[in-house]
Formats: sequence, C-alpha cells, structure tokens
Amino acid sequence: MKKLLTILLAGFVTFGLVGCNSSTPATTDTPSTETPATESEYKIAMVTDYGDITDQSFNQSTYEACRDFAEDNGIEFNYFKPAGDSTPERVAMIESAIDEGYNVIVTPGYAFGGALVEVAPLYPDVKFVALDVAESDFYDGGAENLDFMQTNVYSMVYQEELCGYMAGYAAVKLGYTELGFLGGMAVPAVIRYGYGFLQGADAAAAELGVTVNVNYAYGNQFFGDADITAVMDTWYGNGTQVVFACGGGIYTSAAEAAAKVGGKVIGVDVDQAPIIDAAYGEDMTVTSAQKGLYASTITALTTICVDNNWESLVGKIDTLGIVSDDPTLNYVGIPMETTQWSDTFTQEDYLTLVSDMHAGNIQVSDAADPEVFPETPNLNVVNQGNLK
Repeated sequence: MKKLLTILLAGFVTFGLVGCNSSTPATTDTPSTETPATESEYKIAMVTDYGDITDQSFNQSTYEACRDFAEDNGIEFNYFKPAGDSTPERVAMIESAIDEGYNVIVTPGYAFGGALVEVAPLYPDVKFVALDVAESDFYDGGAENLDFMQTNVYSMVYQEELCGYMAGYAAVKLGYTELGFLGGMAVPAVIRYGYGFLQGADAAAAELGVTVNVNYAYGNQFFGDADITAVMDTWYGNGTQVVFACGGGIYTSAAEAAAKVGGKVIGVDVDQAPIIDAAYGEDMTVTSAQKGLYASTITALTTICVDNNWESLVGKIDTLGIVSDDPTLNYVGIPMETTQWSDTFTQEDYLTLVSDMHAGNIQVSDAADPEVFPETPNLNVVNQGNLK
C-alpha cells in the first residue's frame, strides 16, 4: 500500500477534464487492430455514467486516465456508453464489454452501485474498479452486505465536502458575498460538495464580519438546458455574483447566464477554468473544487495491471481526501494555477487553509442529508430545492 499511496500522491497534479444513445460500444478513435507493444493479460474497458467522454468533467477525466494508462502500457482499451440511464442498461453494457474480452472494468459514478451488485458476482474473474460508488450506493442497489465485493470489486470515494469548503471559503475571501450553488442531482457526492461550500463560505464570512447570501438549488439532472439557464438568468439578474455549478455538464447553464452579465462560476471535479473560460469568457472561472479522479484511476490500474497486486485493493472502499500540508499531494483541493488569487486570498492563505485542515483545526461535516442543511449563521441561504 505504501507504493500505491506514493504513486497516487505524485499523480494528483495531473488532471484530465469530468452521448450517443446506442447499445453498441462507442469510441472517439477507430479501434486498433494492431498487436499491443507489450502483451498483457489485461484488457481495460470503461463504461460511462450519465455524461459522456466529452463532458469536461467526471466521465472525461476517467476516460482520459484509462486511455493514457493503456497507451503507456501497451494494453487494449475501449469505452462503452449505455443506451440509457438505468441499471439494466448499465448491466447490459458491462456485459457487452466482458463478452468482448475486457477483464478490467472501470465504472465512474454512484449510479453503478446496483449494476455492480448484480453483475460482479456473475463474473468472478473480472476486476471492477468503481469511482464514487459508496457503501450506501451498493445498499441502495440491492446489496444485503458488502461480501460481494471481496472477490472482484474495489471502490474509491472522495471527500467532496473538503474541496467544496475550500471553494466557498475562497469565494468569500475574494470578495464575493452573493453566491449560488447549482447542483446536478441531490446525490451524496453533490450534496457534500454543496454543504462543504456553505460551510467554507460561512467560515470566511465570520472572519470578515459580513453576511453572505446564497441561492441553493439542484437541477435534478447532470446537464444544462434552456429551463435551467432561465433560472440562472434570474439569479445573476438579481445580483448573484458567482455560481458553484456542481454536476457534470450542468455548468453550461450557469456559464451561459454568467456570460450575459459578466458573472462568474466555480468549476467542479477537475480544473474547469481552461474549458469554461475559452467557451464563455476570459476569467469567468473563479476556481474549481477538484478531486483526483485522473490520478487515482491511474494508480488503481497500475496496481492491478503493472504491479499485479489486486489483493491490496479488492474488497475495499477507500476514502480519499487530505493527507498532506502540500496541496499537490492531496486528493481534493482547488487549482493553484487558475484560481483567481488576490491580496485578500493569496496562495499563501490557501496553503495555510490546507495545513489547518490537515492538522484537524478545521472540521467539515460530511453529512449528506438533502433535508438537513449545515448550521451556517453567517449565511442567508435561500433553498430552492429541485428546479425540475
């Protein structure tokens, strides 16, 4: 495990970016018929969740990690897109990959809980790597206990509340007092991002002696559309300065509305500034609450396919968060290069924040009950629930 941790920590600084309605495998590249440079007993497949591999967020980051690892190690790789958003359709696509000989299956997203409960016991020789599939997701998917994981399932989850806290704290310290949180669906990972955001904003507001207003809502989907953009138009029109757009492609609605009035956004999962700013306006992205999807995927695949040490992973649900005072070594954080630092919140201030969180001087609740907001006495939160 020491080797696993070392590789993963070193890799956090390298991030990628988080379809087609078909029941057949899909790929952006023509599948290669050439023999890999190095013979391997492994063939890697990724099955996408709600988004696709161009969502500039969760799926894309996972896809790019799998692709890059496979290319670097001469291992065959392909990705598969379910025909729709249901457990049977996810199971069908996993089985399609297995039928084609893929024996390491990477599944990003909580919605795979039920699919893995159903399919993993049927294929004990296939190794399943799950990202963001928590214990509760497996139980919601029908598991009576986690014994089914012991043969061939490994999962990684992230402390989204910590990087959400950092983003909220940074926003207020940078001078923004009119905030918005636009979540995708009210699932645990998104809720933790949102509640962390509120807690961080509250802490910064207390330090500055100001009151911060927050519009809080879920779009009930992981993509933007005209209806959600219309709500964002209202938020920005009524004074909202920056919206934390948290949920795959839903950021497009926030960014479209922000572009009309010179508003700002906060990205999620990965450093979204290069994509959002290029598409919607220079310096639109204040910061991003990011987690080490790329690095942790690379590390898991290295442990399986290069180190042949599956035994160190199988059956576990690893929770990844802050492990160092050095932000480049952590699994969650905000980007050093693209955050819009100022005299009121500098890189040195961020390093102090990370150090305090690592030391336990700052406690962030990881609660994810959609009905119970954290205590934030310095915030005026307007809860708008589900927009759709």
